[in-house]
Amino acid sequence: IFAHLLHTDAMAWNCLEYIHLNEEDTTSSSRIFIKILFQEISEFIGLPKLKDRLADPFMAQHFAGLMPRDNPRNTRFAINFFTSIGLGGITEGLRDHLRNMPKMIMAQQNQDQDSSSSSSSSSSSSSSSSSSDSDSDSSSSSSSSSSSSSSSSSRDSR
Repeated sequence: IFAHLLHTDAMAWNCLEYIHLNEEDTTSSSRIFIKILFQEISEFIGLPKLKDRLADPFMAQHFAGLMPRDNPRNTRFAINFFTSIGLGGITEGLRDHLRNMPKMIMAQQNQDQDSSSSSSSSSSSSSSSSSSDSDSDSSSSSSSSSSSSSSSSSRDSR
């Protein structure tokens, strides 16, 4: 009856936001309910239309528990669940997300390193500027030595 209510839009699809499809939050009984629910919805409206409904960007927040992207373990669990009940076609977005997850993690780590190095360099530059104010002779001598070393390295490359 729930599948009928959902596919006829007599019941709002946002009620599915209370389902968290992962190993910790579901029991075998709740998985059987989810299985029957989605198989019946698929029979009523067809797999392509169900896939479109679950991919709707306006409803994505309501399906976050069904199609978890929070960690790879939960994502794999949902993919395996839907595939095992014959609805693997609705998991293409999850599969792409899982495939791209290592790239996203690497990009995020690089971004975190860049932001932490820029914040540490700005704090070290502020501390070095305060020390150079007190001892301007040492900073000018270090800058002249660095310029002489750069000019000698340019001679070596000729």
